[in-house]
Amino acid sequence: MDERRSPERSRHLLLNDTKDVVSHCRDFTRQALAAWGWPVPPQDDGGPAEAAEAEDVLLLVSEVVANARLHGGGPRTLQLHRTPDGLRIEVTDHSPTPPILKPWPDPAQPGGHGLVIVQRLARRWGSEPMGDGKCVWLEVLAPRRPGPKARGPRGERSE
Repeated sequence: MDERRSPERSRHLLLNDTKDVVSHCRDFTRQALAAWGWPVPPQDDGGPAEAAEAEDVLLLVSEVVANARLHGGGPRTLQLHRTPDGLRIEVTDHSPTPPILKPWPDPAQPGGHGLVIVQRLARRWGSEPMGDGKCVWLEVLAPRRPGPKARGPRGERSE
């Protein structure tokens, strides 16, 4: 078995005709992140500051899945691949047209900001043609782990 594609390192979700697809994908991703040891807050409940990376991942999943729904004829699959240094997210859809980043969307208008968010939060992103559709992918770094707190002159932990 290919170690990089084993269930412990990859999760795959089929999305054709899924109701409330963005929420479904967020829940699927939250469960995968928790299983992989990422600090994940309870569902839509804020949570500790160290869970911010997981919130960024959930936002990124929301954006690429929503874009596939709105502009790609609907999402087909969501794939999450744990990598040695982070996570690769892939969403396939029904349109071969690549996503176009609008560098200056109108802030007074709703919409048009999704890829700006992806550009700012993802380490890298792009798209690849796939038969009669495409795969939009992005990569994020693993969460930063807090280091041990320094000890004071008498051995107590500093805050």
